[in-house]
Amino acid sequence: MIVVMKPNSTETMIQNMVQRVEGLGLKAHVIVGTERTVIAAIGEKRDEQKEMLAACEEVEQIVPILAPYKVASLEAKPEPTVVEIGKFAAGGPNIGIIAGPCSVESEEQIMESARRVRDAGATALRGGAFKPRTSPYAFQGMKEEGLKLLAAARDETGLAVVTEVMSPDQVELVANYADVLQIGARNMQNYNLLAAVGATRKAVLLKRGPAATIDEFLLAAEYILDKGNTQVMLCERGIRTFEAHTRFTLPLATVPYLHEKTHLPVIIDPSHGTGHANLVSPMCAAAVAVGCDGLIIEVHPDPSKALSDGAQSLTPQVFADAVVQCRKVATALDRQLH
Repeated sequence: MIVVMKPNSTETMIQNMVQRVEGLGLKAHVIVGTERTVIAAIGEKRDEQKEMLAACEEVEQIVPILAPYKVASLEAKPEPTVVEIGKFAAGGPNIGIIAGPCSVESEEQIMESARRVRDAGATALRGGAFKPRTSPYAFQGMKEEGLKLLAAARDETGLAVVTEVMSPDQVELVANYADVLQIGARNMQNYNLLAAVGATRKAVLLKRGPAATIDEFLLAAEYILDKGNTQVMLCERGIRTFEAHTRFTLPLATVPYLHEKTHLPVIIDPSHGTGHANLVSPMCAAAVAVGCDGLIIEVHPDPSKALSDGAQSLTPQVFADAVVQCRKVATALDRQLH
């Protein structure tokens, strides 16, 4: 349930209410809005709990949360969450642009990628240091050396670093270098990993599993939010269907649907969603048109030599052209690229 505090509630009143909620055996999540503060009281709800909280003078009303995903729901927070790291911003009027290669391959490759995507308008750099691959014989990433190169690229360009963490025992290491911890599609329901990244307070980019429903997707996000980490971005990267003309099927209807259900920013991955470089730019513009809060795009200085996902990677020039088109669409919708 949601405990809606009166507009004039002080910080002391809010903390006292948190203690009351927790004293009833519930978990309290404080959500600060522009006009008032609410407290999401999560746990097994009983009628006497609601009555005891409603009787408090500083409480305006008690509202039940009907959605199974409690903290992620619009019932808990009707205002959009904005995730900000340096110049990168996603949510509200902001459309964040994350770009870079699938994998960190060398210092020269990642530094050139970072400079080129920054110059084209990106504010965050993607790049895999740990790579989950279908084949055990495929390139698995440069691991900590790759993380060091990403950090060096951030130091030079000012781009926020987005990189994947694959297991709970990697979280501390990756968090030491990254600004945003990415949970890949294969790990969307790795609940121990979700809890571990939730405990870091680092921003998290959560990718939808290729066979996950929207409710399962949002409940995965709930695991992160339940640990107190409010900086969560949802990433639609395509689902498996019977179609074979693209790598996955990219359902852009996910964007407006999620905006009706959650306050969390929605990021679109047109690279994995299509698997073909020639389809990425049109899907970028389409994603902005339907209201996405960000894009994560694979860009490589020489896609033909990429160690992973070269077929879906844009050249820096094609990426720059795509950003120009996306900016035109964003401007028409009174939004801005960040």
